[in-house]
Amino acid sequence: MMRLIGLVKPLTGFMILAILMGLIGHLSAAFITIFGGYAVAEILQIETPFTLAFLFISVGVFALVRGLLRYAEQACNHFIAFKLLALIRDKVFQALRKLCPARLEGKDKGNLISIITSDIELLEVFYAHTISPIVIAVLFSVILCGFIGSFHPVLGGIAALAYLVIGVIVPVFTSKLSGEDGIRFRSKSGELSAFVLDSLRGLTETLQYGQGFARLDSMNAQTDALSEDEARLKRTAGRNQAVTNTIILAFDLIMLFTAASLYQEGQIEFLGVMISTIALMSSFGPVVALAALGSTLQNTFAAGNRVLDILEESPVVEEITGKETISFDGAKAENVTFAYGDETILDHVSVDIPKGAVVGITGRSGSGKSTLLKLFMRFWNVQQGCVTISDTKVEEMNTANLRDLEGFVTQETHLFHDSIRNNLRIAKLDATDEEIQAACKKASVHDFIMSLPQGYDTPVGELGDTLSGGERQRIGLARAFLHDAPFLLLDEPTSNLDSLNEAVILKSLKEEKGDKTVVLVSHRQSTMRIVDQMYSVEHGRFS
Repeated sequence: MMRLIGLVKPLTGFMILAILMGLIGHLSAAFITIFGGYAVAEILQIETPFTLAFLFISVGVFALVRGLLRYAEQACNHFIAFKLLALIRDKVFQALRKLCPARLEGKDKGNLISIITSDIELLEVFYAHTISPIVIAVLFSVILCGFIGSFHPVLGGIAALAYLVIGVIVPVFTSKLSGEDGIRFRSKSGELSAFVLDSLRGLTETLQYGQGFARLDSMNAQTDALSEDEARLKRTAGRNQAVTNTIILAFDLIMLFTAASLYQEGQIEFLGVMISTIALMSSFGPVVALAALGSTLQNTFAAGNRVLDILEESPVVEEITGKETISFDGAKAENVTFAYGDETILDHVSVDIPKGAVVGITGRSGSGKSTLLKLFMRFWNVQQGCVTISDTKVEEMNTANLRDLEGFVTQETHLFHDSIRNNLRIAKLDATDEEIQAACKKASVHDFIMSLPQGYDTPVGELGDTLSGGERQRIGLARAFLHDAPFLLLDEPTSNLDSLNEAVILKSLKEEKGDKTVVLVSHRQSTMRIVDQMYSVEHGRFS
């Protein structure tokens, strides 16, 4: 709770305002009933401190104030909640950016989507219906204990015990009873989201091999398990409500019988019996809200833990700032060793990449070619040896400077659910249409784009699924050309292309020679014909 409350700091003023409005509103609601009791006493000609006219006017004022402040409190709380959800989403995306790609490589994408959407959305319950209600309940209970205790200290003690049991003991007991139900429900919900996303992406393969019913059975099994967990949470909430109502009734009776006993002993007047009992009966609203938290917050805190785990996870590679800006003058990998866990991928590898050269790297799949390019990008830090740009270690360069110097094309080009133009502009946000078209011509994709109904404004669909692998790959190359970095790292850039398009792209790369330094990873011998120097990799060693 304290970790989640720490995120409220930017909106502390609004939170204080919500608490004040809520406190005054709840006091107004309670004193409508209390002043009603005084009015009844006045009608029965029992001496009270107030006139009947004053009591009726006060009740009207309290009703009006309660209505206005209830609305204002809820508006303020929800403003805080939705503003904070926006801030938290921003923080989560910043965290994901820092964690990417090393920390996210093994994470389930569907589960991440569940955290970013439903888990963050659930925090609205905490920020709108938990923080201020807790503070309001504490302050309200103190004031009512003082008011009831003014008739007799024992009555004030009974009220304090009632508020303590309902507002603290019941929710804590319910929370203990719930155990890990909340986090289990959120985890299974994330797993189901991941399974559904995976099923949608693999729909073609599922149909092709006749696995639709098997996949559906698995989905139904996960859904049923999730429903059972949800039912368990709801049963806990139902029992919690029943116990709370029973305890309230018990304390109302205890207050009535105790006050009556004190009246019989002559320690309080009849007015004290009536008003103290009415005051307790009408004052459980704020603490009842706390009693419900024991069950409802299990789910919310489970979601909060998942969000906070992302925010507090340490990136493998820290972003570097404050260093001197460096221009490109060649690159090197010297005696580099790198392993994923216990599996050594690169073993004492050295590669020299002179400025203006085209360097080729060949080798079988899994031999470490792509990993070397990612080390030049500093997606991971080297474990032994060093990777340098212009004789400066990449971990000692400003991250933004390093990204400006390098253009990286992976084997799988990711396209956003947007137009082709906007997918290209990610490489250079202020690029003109002329620059975009020139980059696409170099990548041999301009003519294809112009043949589409909307040209560069054609939407590419989710994950670029309306385009072929070769078309996506050429758009990825066009991005690299548009980025116009002096150091190009190309990982199998022609693997999905026919010989004609490959020839156009190789010609473009050859024309860039001198202005650009290129590292070209490929299995194709035809692609390697433009390189100045070629390295072969086998079992993590280069030759």
